[in-house]
Amino acid sequence: MKTYLEIKVPIKYDDPWFEELRSHFAGIPVRWQKDFYHITMVFINDTPKGIDMCSLLEKHLANAPAPVITFDRLNAFSTSSGMFIIHLSANEVQKSFHALTDAIREDMKAVGCIIHSDFMLHVTLGRISSFDVRLSDLKKVMARFSPPSFTLTLTDVDYREFRGRTLYKTSLEIPLE
Repeated sequence: MKTYLEIKVPIKYDDPWFEELRSHFAGIPVRWQKDFYHITMVFINDTPKGIDMCSLLEKHLANAPAPVITFDRLNAFSTSSGMFIIHLSANEVQKSFHALTDAIREDMKAVGCIIHSDFMLHVTLGRISSFDVRLSDLKKVMARFSPPSFTLTLTDVDYREFRGRTLYKTSLEIPLE
């Protein structure tokens, strides 16, 4: 069974900066993500039967601090299928968030999970499947738009089936100031 571990990112489709970004891409066939913005911590191609994934996740997430991430980059990459992903990212990410993600991924591998890819912190904003668009074209459009820098505390984590039901849900601890 294919599953994801995702941490939700509280941005909105109608945020003014996002509306402005979409206007820059007028004429390019982008399928914009309209809700459920998130960072995929782990995409698992195959989850072995009989493994208590909820206990494994609870071990790592029960006392984990909520990461505070400043999103300050807009970029795009190409997937193995040739689709382009337009995304938000961050120049700097807390080492503790990377360590948490790495520890979860390693434990999942140790129990036999087949993990799809390396971790790359990004929030998908839109997808382009057209073969008439080149990555260089997207980069030119993005160069004309500077997203605002904004800092968010990410608390909500979901482990769910691929396009399906949620199997585990938790909230991370908000660090004390």
